[in-house]
Amino acid sequence: MHKSLGRVALRGRVGRSVRYASTTSEAAPAHSIPTAPSTKYTSVTHPEDASSISPPVKTFLDRANKYILPVYARPPFVLSHGKGAYVWDTEHRKYLDFSAGIAVNALGHADDGLVKVLGREAETLSHTSNAFHHQWGPKLAELLVTLTQKEGGLGYEAGSLNPPVGEAHGAKVFFSNSGTEANEGALKIARFTGKQRWAAKAGKTWDDPSCDKYEIVCFEQAFHGRSMGALSVTTNPKYQKPFEPLLPGVKVGKLNQTDGLDTLITEKTAAVILEPIQGEGGINAADMDWLRKLRKRCDETGAVLIFDEIQCGLYRSGTLWTHSAYPVECHPDIVTMAKPLANGFPIGAVLMRNKIAEPMTAGTHGTTFGGSPLACALGYYVLSRLSERAFVSNMTETSTYLQARLSQLPKWFPDILLPTVRGRGLILGLGFKDASHPGKLVNMARERGVLVLTAGKDAVRLVPSLNVGREEVDLAVDVLESCLGSLSQS
Repeated sequence: MHKSLGRVALRGRVGRSVRYASTTSEAAPAHSIPTAPSTKYTSVTHPEDASSISPPVKTFLDRANKYILPVYARPPFVLSHGKGAYVWDTEHRKYLDFSAGIAVNALGHADDGLVKVLGREAETLSHTSNAFHHQWGPKLAELLVTLTQKEGGLGYEAGSLNPPVGEAHGAKVFFSNSGTEANEGALKIARFTGKQRWAAKAGKTWDDPSCDKYEIVCFEQAFHGRSMGALSVTTNPKYQKPFEPLLPGVKVGKLNQTDGLDTLITEKTAAVILEPIQGEGGINAADMDWLRKLRKRCDETGAVLIFDEIQCGLYRSGTLWTHSAYPVECHPDIVTMAKPLANGFPIGAVLMRNKIAEPMTAGTHGTTFGGSPLACALGYYVLSRLSERAFVSNMTETSTYLQARLSQLPKWFPDILLPTVRGRGLILGLGFKDASHPGKLVNMARERGVLVLTAGKDAVRLVPSLNVGREEVDLAVDVLESCLGSLSQS
């Protein structure tokens, strides 16, 4: 970072001046942090009003409305292709993508190496079902386990390679097709483990009808998926109400609230599931002391602790897992993953400690498509790239710069923004005082060529590709600043 003692205006790519610091008459290096907000605001370059929709786009939208189930609210344009951090629509308009397919495209769009792997493996063996072995499943599973042991997770201290006390060395992986399916698998595995633990304690068999260890604990503002089990632990009335009754035995707590943990998690609790950093719920991070007490309570009751790292894991928070940066007494028994694992090709996974995997035998869980040769080959390639030290170092530098730039915005727009930037790494959020503003800002930014997302009721979410550059950071934050400036005048 460079000290900002002055301002030099250079013509930016978003139609207004971009400030760079200067301590002398010479221009300072690019990417210095601006010291004051701009007074020049970007104009609409990607309009979405009805008059701007061309006949070909209208024809496409009419076809979509006629034949596709209307469960998504989408803007009125059609994406055609992408490269790196950018996408283009059929009208040849360019967008900077700071949504990355909802935190999926870790390597950006149309990554050259990924395209080569995709073509090579599609010509070789794309699907076998899980009735047969193939070479890529074990390779990807081994990489997930060994990276976790090396970088920290599931009870391993980063760099120690020592297994958790009293446990057999290693962990196991189950491959699914999505994050929702990974969470469904984790909940099933945790329930079966709960029955086994109850049986061992009660001196009965796990299938005894008197077994009452089946309850699941989740937390407010969580998002774990939309299938019936995952939906049951996604505590948003908008998502749940139309599909009730849901899975029985679900109890809901509040993230970071210690009071009441003893009554929330009891001997009847089979599983506790949470996101270390809530994504859809507003970029809310779990507190370390609270996690330590939560882990202790799970151990006391024999509950399986599940961390849903589908959005915050696989280096998005700056480390392999968000919990890789935690002390081992805050680690889970199971971690679920999906979004960036194959950079957009469908795959998910459940990674669990060996003691959790022990009850699972042939037929206790399964999938037709999960862990296909093609998906696992792509996952192996992506994870190998993401785990390179140079890649992680570059991502850390970029995220530090992005956070520094974002941290100026609440100072400049205190009437609009809450004072603290939320999140870690490249899963970041701006909190708003007025709940109507996040949606407005997302629309305004999109009409100025930058794609961002809302999160929860009060936040705008930034989850760009993990290889995004500083120039893209400047462009995105300049547009956000411009939108905030316009909101402040409205």
